[in-house]
Amino acid sequence: MRVKPTKTKSGCRSVGLPPATVEVLRAHKVATMERRLVLGQGKMNEDDVPVFSTLEATFYVPNSITRTWARALESRGLPHVSFHALRHSHVSALIRGGVDILSISRRIGHAKPSLTLDRYGHLLPCSDAACVAAIGRVLSSR
Repeated sequence: MRVKPTKTKSGCRSVGLPPATVEVLRAHKVATMERRLVLGQGKMNEDDVPVFSTLEATFYVPNSITRTWARALESRGLPHVSFHALRHSHVSALIRGGVDILSISRRIGHAKPSLTLDRYGHLLPCSDAACVAAIGRVLSSR
């Protein structure tokens, strides 16, 4: 495993998280570092350890994440969906929450909002009545 540059400039970004999520991730990282100490792996600088890492503080192999995800779904009797599908679920939830396409596009690292629209446009609410009302407001304000 190695860290490499993103495919596009827009791929290099910061993604905000709700405070409760940050709290859970920090607790997980602390627990991982404590487990390293208990197992005699030694103390490491917190910045050198990925949030999700092996006890040797290296990245997990992608296939192991895929297998763990599949086992978690199976153990809970949930239908099989790929781990990557979480990205699509995230975008769907943002659209349902009324977030604009430009913000979503930037959050998920698409180089152009048109890519986001091409992939997720079918999820956007479409109402001709809203169009009629909007153009009516514009025309009546003249």
